Amino acid sequence: MKVSYNWLKEYVGEKLPSADEVAALLTKHAFEIDDVEEIDGDTVIDVDVLPNRASDCLCHRGVARELATIMNVALARDPLTEPVNLEAAADIVVNIADANACPRFTAALITGIEVKESPDWLKARLKALGQRPINNIVDATNYVMYAIGQPLHAYDADLFPKVDGTWKFDVRVAKPGERVSLIPEGGKEEDRIVECEGTELLIVDGSSDTPIGLAGVKGGRFAGVHAGTKNIIIEAAHFHPTRTRQTARRLGIVIDASKRFENEPSRELPPFAQRDIIALITDIAGGTFEGWVDEYLEEKKAQPVDVRVSKTNALLGLTLPRTEIADIIARTGAEVFDEADADTITCLSPFERTDLNIEEDYIEEVGRIHGLTDIASVVPEKGSPSEINARQFYSEKIRQILFSLGYSEVITSSFNKKDDIQLLNALASDKSYLRSSLTKNLSETLDKNAPFADLLGTPDTRIFEIGTVFYKKDDTVTEHVSLCFGVRLKVSGYTGKEDKVLQETIAAIETALGTKLAVTTQKGVAEVNLTELLTSLPAPAAYEPFVRATDVTFKPFSTFPYITRDIALWVTEGTTAAEVESVLNEQAGELRVRTTKFDEFTKDGRTSYAFRLVFQSQEKTLTDTAVNEVMDAVYAVVAKEGWEVR
Repeated sequence: MKVSYNWLKEYVGEKLPSADEVAALLTKHAFEIDDVEEIDGDTVIDVDVLPNRASDCLCHRGVARELATIMNVALARDPLTEPVNLEAAADIVVNIADANACPRFTAALITGIEVKESPDWLKARLKALGQRPINNIVDATNYVMYAIGQPLHAYDADLFPKVDGTWKFDVRVAKPGERVSLIPEGGKEEDRIVECEGTELLIVDGSSDTPIGLAGVKGGRFAGVHAGTKNIIIEAAHFHPTRTRQTARRLGIVIDASKRFENEPSRELPPFAQRDIIALITDIAGGTFEGWVDEYLEEKKAQPVDVRVSKTNALLGLTLPRTEIADIIARTGAEVFDEADADTITCLSPFERTDLNIEEDYIEEVGRIHGLTDIASVVPEKGSPSEINARQFYSEKIRQILFSLGYSEVITSSFNKKDDIQLLNALASDKSYLRSSLTKNLSETLDKNAPFADLLGTPDTRIFEIGTVFYKKDDTVTEHVSLCFGVRLKVSGYTGKEDKVLQETIAAIETALGTKLAVTTQKGVAEVNLTELLTSLPAPAAYEPFVRATDVTFKPFSTFPYITRDIALWVTEGTTAAEVESVLNEQAGELRVRTTKFDEFTKDGRTSYAFRLVFQSQEKTLTDTAVNEVMDAVYAVVAKEGWEVR
């Protein structure tokens, strides 16, 4: 969220430090800062507000309140502590079909306004935040949203037919196939018409049952404010966050208003927003406030939470006294009550801090406001040895066996395109199910990696995975840890040889563990129920010592494809393969990354060697022409040595 430094100063006052210091304070205690830039005499700070604080900090007042908490100062002006005196009633009736979907809906009537260009100060403030000014009414609703975090929407009251002298607003779930014409986006001239699935929440004209907007997402073209509008109805409501998010994501309408609704701002905000928007519009657009209606069906009040001093210090690794912990909590705006119990602090959060619900929430506040960097690291005292984790012990033992046999460990996705257990909310179209085994994943991984055997200089590709699988057993979702290992030869069609490698691997594991494995095999891949296997193994007495490899070096690999060339040649008997390979490598140059001998035999006093040379560049994709030039030089030096290419 982009935050104006000048705007923050209106709330914090002269105690607000420089913009750079503000960014440093927020970085240390609250949020990451993406950018700080100067824009037309103001400094704009791009604050990365995470979801846990999006309910109260996606606005200037929220960030200002956070700074005041960090600096331990009072706000010079706090709009959420100023009284709301809107006593007049309007001729507006609101009917809400589902209190859970819309627990609160307020509507205010202002007559005699003039829609025109916004004043320069308002346009400048919105432009600094990257927003495009539209007119004084729309700009005013955006301004209040960026000020205190409550989205608003304005309707042309004269486009609503009055029935029995009243305007009727209904809030209901959409009907499947129902269509809504939305206000054009981003300066576009044409309306966007969306078709509902039956899960969206709509605001409708109660007299005609005509949709006038997607609740929490986007206002409709019906009753939209235009240049000739004289009388308006301002809506400030609270909509269910999940329903709002699902609708916005499905339609691709993720705008500032929907972002705030989906993070569930406080249900107490609408009256404050109405107070501020009425004052602003009557100031910059004229008009008269005629009254308002507040339909509040389900209140959600903060509940007292007990915070223990002992638990706070234990979790944070501190020794703070009760008074300091209580003071830090009070700085957030929470009310702190006196308790007879010296270890307990009873707290009641301010209404806008909907994220403070349990003891751990307050403990987190204490830690970050005190300063996580101020918590000293302490090495715990050495105690009695803990119980040995059998799964970890035997998993590591199996890993070392497989490593010694030339296997590499892989981690594949826990999700498949098709399987037994389907997810309610799929991550992607090809990840809609939980995997019921590791065999399919390893087979696919082997198929993708087997072509790189030449580059790696191995006769085959060997991989393994230890991971959890999920399946149904007696209509119950069950899981266990599985061990899966597989092998793929460079040349297909040698399944018998792959099975031989698997049998050797199985035998090695059985010997090390001292038990038989219940293995299922399929096309060069073997899988074992590791959870079941552990029940037949003795409890480990101690972890085996870890041996660190000292002769392993790593270097960046090339992202470009490789090319292979084979060369077979006769040499005089007694010439070693190492001598021949040395000559080939020297002539092949830096593009050669590996040479592998794959054949050797002696006949009639001569020896035949066959080598595979692998070429690859760190900088570009090699062409056949470039590699052929290198091989021509190799053939020339072979002839010079008196060897005969077969």
